Amino acid sequence: MADDTSLAFIHPGHPLYDGELELRFRVLREPLGFTRADVKFPFEDASLHLVAHAGDTVTGCVLFHPEDAHGGRLFQMAVAPSLQGQGLGARLVRALEDELRQRRFRHVHLHARAQVVPFYERLGYAVYGEPYVEVGVPHRNMQRDL
Repeated sequence: MADDTSLAFIHPGHPLYDGELELRFRVLREPLGFTRADVKFPFEDASLHLVAHAGDTVTGCVLFHPEDAHGGRLFQMAVAPSLQGQGLGARLVRALEDELRQRRFRHVHLHARAQVVPFYERLGYAVYGEPYVEVGVPHRNMQRDL
């Protein structure tokens, strides 16, 4: 992974936010046939946004939506295709978890696309419940205590 990659917590309206949305579109939505209008979630403003960036180029992101005082959902994890498999995704998740611990959150859950379940398992997440389809793709629910 490039040494010039920095991590930053941002918010909608931040100068890097448009780059985050573009990365989420290119990696998570466009391959499934969705439009840019399908990228944003209704709870964007109430979510934590952690981005990896090299200068003003967003290379990775992960979001967290608090659902109560103790936990919430990790979502919209994306890494630029050219950087996948180099540890950036794990770095993003670990940094997010560190921040969540500081904010006294105790658990995280997520909806993992089936092909990335092993990635999350390596980070300590466990599958629970039955497989299902979301956005036309097989998914599994996963969770982890912090």
